Amino acid sequence: MKSLLFFLCCISNAVFAQQDAWVYFADKENVEVAIQTPINLLSQQAIARKKAYNISIDSRDVPINPSYISQLKTAKGIRVMAKSKWMNAVHVRGEASDIRALFDLEFVSTIDFADKNLDDLSRSSIQNNKFAIEDGLIDFDYGRAQNQVDMINVDALHMENFTGQGIIIAVLDSGFPNVDTMSSFSRLRSNNGLLGGYDFVNRTLAIYDAAANSHGTRVLSTMAGYIENDYVGTAPDASYYLFRTEDAASENPVEESYWVEAAERADSLGAHIINSSLGYNKYDNASYNYTPSDMDGNTTFISRGANIASQKGMIVVNSAGNSGANSWGIVTAPADASGVFTVGAVNGDGIYAAFSSRGSSTQPTQKPDVVAQGLGSIVIDETDTIVNNIGTSFSAPIVAGAIACLWQALPEANAEEMKQYVRLSSSQYRLPDYFLGFGIPDFQLALSLGSSMMGEGDAVIKIYPNPVSTQLYIQTPPSTALRTLTVYDAIGKKIIEKIYSNTSFNLDVSHFASGFYTLTISSETTSFNFKFIKS
Repeated sequence: MKSLLFFLCCISNAVFAQQDAWVYFADKENVEVAIQTPINLLSQQAIARKKAYNISIDSRDVPINPSYISQLKTAKGIRVMAKSKWMNAVHVRGEASDIRALFDLEFVSTIDFADKNLDDLSRSSIQNNKFAIEDGLIDFDYGRAQNQVDMINVDALHMENFTGQGIIIAVLDSGFPNVDTMSSFSRLRSNNGLLGGYDFVNRTLAIYDAAANSHGTRVLSTMAGYIENDYVGTAPDASYYLFRTEDAASENPVEESYWVEAAERADSLGAHIINSSLGYNKYDNASYNYTPSDMDGNTTFISRGANIASQKGMIVVNSAGNSGANSWGIVTAPADASGVFTVGAVNGDGIYAAFSSRGSSTQPTQKPDVVAQGLGSIVIDETDTIVNNIGTSFSAPIVAGAIACLWQALPEANAEEMKQYVRLSSSQYRLPDYFLGFGIPDFQLALSLGSSMMGEGDAVIKIYPNPVSTQLYIQTPPSTALRTLTVYDAIGKKIIEKIYSNTSFNLDVSHFASGFYTLTISSETTSFNFKFIKS
């Protein structure tokens, strides 16, 4: 028996003799000169997006010094697996002794081993198969595809022609087989909505060739799928980049590095939203595993990268994870990051799904942020078949697509304002918890809330509170002397019309029936429309 145990230990040590680590560099080359010519660093779309939302172009946008990478590639026993300009770091693989030898290079500032035992830090082994739940189909209930749209009221935005047009979504996932041929994506292709992609695992532009896992195809369908009279995703007219960062056949920290690299690519291409239905806490090599206390939003490489993506003005939507019913329980990285908009799951009736990972006091902000249908989600698989799947992997993109529609409707809002509108619209905003977060969002209400403020500086128009029960307060800029206020109900019937000369006034709505209303404020030269809700 002892001989057998010794043999097994030797096998185990042999399998994991190669170590993974992040190597951080001390500096970058000619940073100040580089950021003076941003077109050499970013696409025109990315520059325009950053300018529109007052996002600075800084040293993080400057690439890693290529000579540093070249020297690492020629170092004994070292393989460079991925790189991150945001972190000024590369992910390497090799013998621990060979990786440590990189300290001899003067431009190397820090080496962070994935196996914290090598850094005198211990990690426990937590079992979690991220796709175990989602790969299982349940009986298909025809006609329920509309439920996941109705639940968050994004169909109200579609009816106003806000279908995501002009918004770019980067989808980071494990595989996108047949997206280029499936009929359910023909609308996307004919509208030139597929902007391209890259497989960071295999280092190839052939994004559709990795056919072993179709998770990304199904995720994409919840946003971009369209089958006339049968299926409509939440953002059918948005544009998409597809990035493969997850190798479903294995679990290794290099996937965190691929993810950050893809997020950097998304930023440089001008993406508004990242959807990621991925999460990390456990690896094939148990020495790399994280502990629940590591889910603090700042420890993991991927969560730190996700926070930078948020700082760069993108909305990062990530699934909470499917660990709610097992010993792990809480959200996984990068869903723990404060900059990430984390989405949990409910069933078709809006009741918490037991598998949905929960928030905890470990996270610096409320997790999850919101929830959507993840139990009984209707998706389209790689065979062009409408099926019923389970997982927060699908509740997240359902919300991401809805946010794209909302951003189309409110193009002047920045990423943080957009996220707050969605939180404010949610069913339990005043009493969030670790199961549902702020609750189920109402995107029609989010649009109304976002529309309650228009303009900048002295030109701002405000209406508040929204929703309103008795008095609606209205502030208009001083530049217009005469103002006509008109209110219409949900079917377009005029309810009231008044003329005001003051810049601030209030409207008594206590006698209005509950529901949605449109308020128009007009002068001789301008006219603004707002929506408000009488509660």
